[in-house]
Parts: sequence; C-alpha cells; structure tokens
Amino acid sequence: MTVWGGHFIAVLCLLAIVVLMGGVSAQEASEALSGGAATVSATTRQAFGQPLPHLTPDQETQFFVGNSFFNRNWVSAPSSTTARDGLGPLFNARSCSACHLHDGRGRPPEPGEDMLSMLIRLSIPGRDVQQGVVPEPTYGDQLNVLAVHGVPPEGRAVIAYKEIAGTYGDGESYRLRKPTYTFTDLKYGPMHPDTLLSPRVAPAIVGLGLLEAVPVEALLALADPDDADGDGISGRPNRVWDKARQQTVFGRFGWKSNQPSVAQQAAGAFLGDIGITSSLFPDENCPPKALACRQALNGGSPELSADLLGHVIFYNRTLAVPARRDPHNPEVARGRQLFDAAGCSACHTPTLHTDAVPGLPDLSRQVIHPYTDLLLHDMGAALADGRPDFEATGSEWRTPPLWGIGLVQTVNRHTYFLHDGRARNLAEAILWHGGEAEDSKAYFRRLPRADREAILQFLRSL
Repeated sequence: MTVWGGHFIAVLCLLAIVVLMGGVSAQEASEALSGGAATVSATTRQAFGQPLPHLTPDQETQFFVGNSFFNRNWVSAPSSTTARDGLGPLFNARSCSACHLHDGRGRPPEPGEDMLSMLIRLSIPGRDVQQGVVPEPTYGDQLNVLAVHGVPPEGRAVIAYKEIAGTYGDGESYRLRKPTYTFTDLKYGPMHPDTLLSPRVAPAIVGLGLLEAVPVEALLALADPDDADGDGISGRPNRVWDKARQQTVFGRFGWKSNQPSVAQQAAGAFLGDIGITSSLFPDENCPPKALACRQALNGGSPELSADLLGHVIFYNRTLAVPARRDPHNPEVARGRQLFDAAGCSACHTPTLHTDAVPGLPDLSRQVIHPYTDLLLHDMGAALADGRPDFEATGSEWRTPPLWGIGLVQTVNRHTYFLHDGRARNLAEAILWHGGEAEDSKAYFRRLPRADREAILQFLRSL
C-alpha cells in the first residue's frame, strides 16, 4: 500500500470513530469523506497537494511529472532548458503555482505590492461565440503585467478600497471593503472607452477531477432558470465553447463557469497567464500594437508538448480532497443546521454523485460533498462586475465549491475570499452576498453572535 492509500485508511478510521462516538448523525459523519474515495487525511500546508489515494505506480509517476511542471518556473527562449523555455513574451506569472500556491487560493496584493496571484479580465460589449467575450482591442482578454527582456509589459492595475460600515441585528458592527480598480503605465495606448473589467483571484484546485466527473444531467436537474418553484433561487448553466470538441457545451470551471473541462482550463491558463502555447492554444498572446512581443523568440510551436500538457492536466484532475476536520463537534453540526436554515444549501449543494471515470476508481461513482451546484446565480449589484461571459451576465457567478475552505489560512496564509478577494474573512464573504442570496445574508445578519459563529465554525470544518 502506498502512503496515499494509508491516508485513505486513516480517513476511514476517523469516520468509524466519529460514528462510534455518537453525537452526530450518520449523514453528518459520512460528510467527513468530502471527496468519497478521493479523500485524504491532510491538515498541513500541503493539504491541497495530495494525489488520489489509489493511483497505480505509472499514474503516480505521471502525477509527479505534472506536479513538477506545475511548480517549476518557465524561462524565456532560447534556453538550454528547452522543455521549460518560451515564457511570455507577455505574462502574469512564471509558473502555475505562482498563482495557485500550494495548489491553493490566490489573494489581492497588499498595498504597494504587484498582483501576484490575481489578474484583471478585459473585454468590450458584445459576444464572440468561441471566446465568450470580445477582447479589448489593444490589450486582449486580460492585462499582462510582466514581460520578457526587450518587451514592454502592458501596464499595472491598482486597487483602492472604500470602507462600508454595517451592523448585525444584535447591534454588533462590522465593516466591509469595496474595491475600485485603475490602470497605470499602459504601454500600448489607452483602452477602449467601453472596456469591461473583472478582477479574479486564483481559486484552489482540489477536487477538479471529481467535479468534472459529475454528469451534466445531474447538474441540469438542479437548475431552475425561471424559478419555477418560487424559492427565489434560479441557478442556470453557462454554455461555453469547447475547443477540442468544436462545439458549445456545459461550462463548469472558472468564476463564471466559462471553461468546459480541466484540459481547456489548464491550457488556457498556460497561454493567458504564462504565455506558453499548446496544441489547444497555438498562437502567442500578443496584442496588435505589441510589435516587440510578436518579434520575440519562442520556445517552439507549440512550446508545451502534448505529453507535458497531458501530465499537468492529469495532475490537476487527480488532486485529492482533504477530509473534514472536527465533524464530531456538536457546534459544527449546529452550524450545518443553521447553514441549511439560512438557505445556503440551495446553491451550495452539499452532495453530488460522480459518473464512472475509466482507470481512476477514486473518481468513479463517488458520493462527494463539494457544496456547489456548478451553476450560475445572480449575486446582486454589489458583487457584479458588469462583464458578461458566454451566457453569464455581469451579475452572475458560479457557486464556488466550499470543500477545503477551512484550510485556506493554513495552506495560503490568508483568509481573503470571493472572486476578487475583497472579503477578509468568511463572515465578510457572506455579508457581500446579494441577489438570489439576499435572504440568506439577511438571515445571517439577524442571528445572534453565537449562532453566526456556529455557521462559521461549520464552514471552517469543510
């Protein structure tokens, strides 16, 4: 048995102990296995970087090769390190892990700091069937703040925050911070006057293979685009372009569900964030006015071989999910009940089922607890970016999975949440909810402090 198989046995033992101790229901105890057989017992800073427990030796090799290319820096061409050259010419990061540090969550920059694990999407009004948006004519679909030698970077984004005061129902005060974004040092001229922008922090990437294995039919069954049941929740799917299949399909990844698969998400990030071409995205990411970018040397055509891209995709698909912590705690169970009473489970669906995945039994036919429906929901004006993406409107966002959210502070040394990291903790994240979640937010605001803390303790257990 590998060490990863030992992790799974440890989780099963934990589950048995919880059930024997009593104090929680069998359903609550079963949720300790957040990823089913793809669950590992991990609570350290490496908790998000563990492979599935039952990979074959050949699969473990593929996983660790993918891990290497996920974590190592790319260099500019030409280089003696031919497998890793071709960085840029314009880029935001030198490696995947620069944004997804320890396979975890990015954050907005601190004052005076450049964006390290956050980027700004750009577009103008309109819709392109294959891209989902019409890229900003001068700078493309995202601002690249770094460049190789001899190529001017596109510019910088600066964040300013305005404090907003509020009060809970019991009189306790709180403060939220509302971000605004400006651009400086734009090297290729002004942006289009109707430019739409959307800030995005890098999400944690645990459990992607499980989410990809949930059948489309099961997710569509959760959708209620016309709110036929009258509960105020009207989740709906995004329909996006699949480059490999050359057709429109169900979108499930990205902050607006604008990516159809782990493969396209990974290849798109290689190009957009690091400037590395692949068979799926073979053209360099150079804006029309960036002559030096188009003249820069590359690392081959494509720069990332199909084999190496396949290893990175496999790595992304086979990252395991950390087990729940402290599921036997009565306060955690009480927090779960309040979470449900607030209506949070209407979007953050606790339980999904995966389909068969050939060659990967840990992903196949699993009962998982990601707390997402992978659907789009209108989150109201306060969180709107005003930027449509395929069928997602400017106020719609995908329900983000909550598994692992309680380990972000351990893994990434911060507690910034939401798509742009404006929330400094989980309570602030809840208080920013609006639109379809307005009633749930109001319920949370009215609760006494002990009940609010029970919900937060439940979330920290995930």
